[in-house]
Amino acid sequence: MNQDLNILTEEQFLSQYNLNDYERPSVTVDTLVFTVTNKVNEDIRKLDEKELKILLIKRNAHPFLGSWAFPGGFVQIDESLDDAVDRMIREEANMSNIYFEQLYTYGDIARDPRTRVLSVAHMALIPNENLKPKVGRDADDIRWFSIKRENIECDKENESKWLLKLTSEDEEINISYEVTEKCIRRGVTELKEVVVNPQALTQEKLAFDHYRILVDALNRLKNKIEYTPIAFNLVGEYFTRAEIQSIYELILDRKFTRMELWRKIKDMVIETDLVSKEKGHRPSKYYKFNPDWSPKF
Repeated sequence: MNQDLNILTEEQFLSQYNLNDYERPSVTVDTLVFTVTNKVNEDIRKLDEKELKILLIKRNAHPFLGSWAFPGGFVQIDESLDDAVDRMIREEANMSNIYFEQLYTYGDIARDPRTRVLSVAHMALIPNENLKPKVGRDADDIRWFSIKRENIECDKENESKWLLKLTSEDEEINISYEVTEKCIRRGVTELKEVVVNPQALTQEKLAFDHYRILVDALNRLKNKIEYTPIAFNLVGEYFTRAEIQSIYELILDRKFTRMELWRKIKDMVIETDLVSKEKGHRPSKYYKFNPDWSPKF
């Protein structure tokens, strides 16, 4: 039989190919939309604090009815993955023309109780000036949730535990998961193994395996901010040095001196003639991203 097939032209082979010879999994896209907003500081002498937020929708259908999820859905037979992401963000979150990149593909056999479903997750970043989500057809609610990490004491060597805590802007909804990180060595390389307990610590929970996808996305964001200009997708066209520094400090969970970070990003920005009027502070110059920047290896 194989010999017979080998003498066919590709056109002849395709004409007799049976699509039903193999079971096929369904494919979805899920998009994690991140932004950074200001948390107003009552002390006018201090700048507002920054909060990292994720956009979640409340599912209005089975499975996981009533749980919170990322904007997403099934990929249509005639569209690319990028087109599917664009469509889902537009339909479910009322957003368009935003930065996104592919994260990972998730294919655990039991991740969706309906059938075998592969999800190609994407990570999107938008500045807070573009916040305009609205409830789409597949959701009962749509909200921004702040993301916090709370460390837990752990007595095991090379292992750490922390809580992933999500809180809605009105603080009415809380979602929490326990995360364990362990350092393992393969050959000469030390790797970090991350395990998220699938049982939420709160009544509200994330649908499917979105708790795991969110932790992976946070780690990706933390890693990429070190060697790419990805952080500039979280600010508007114009920003101060203090604004971009606060975003780096928020994502990396560490403080920088003013000059320490500036040495890192100075080639990524262009100084403008515009000046800000920040509360309780002297005016600061505005900068914008340098579109001609390229990494130096």
